Amino acid sequence: MKKVKMIFLLYALATAISIMGIGVAIGERSIIGMIAAIAATFIITGIGFKTKAKMRAQGKL
Repeated sequence: MKKVKMIFLLYALATAISIMGIGVAIGERSIIGMIAAIAATFIITGIGFKTKAKMRAQGKL
C-alpha cells in the first residue's frame, strides 16, 4: 500500500471546500462570492497540479 502524500490531501480538501463555497455563494445569491470561490478552486487545483509535476520531475513521486 502506498503512503499518502499529505500535501495532496490538503490540496484536495481545500479544493473541496472551495467547491462548497460556490454552492454557499449561489445560495446566498452573492456574485462576488461565486467569483471568488470559482477563482479559489482554479488556483488551488492549479497549484496542486504544479506541485505534482514538480515532484514527478524530482523523482519524489
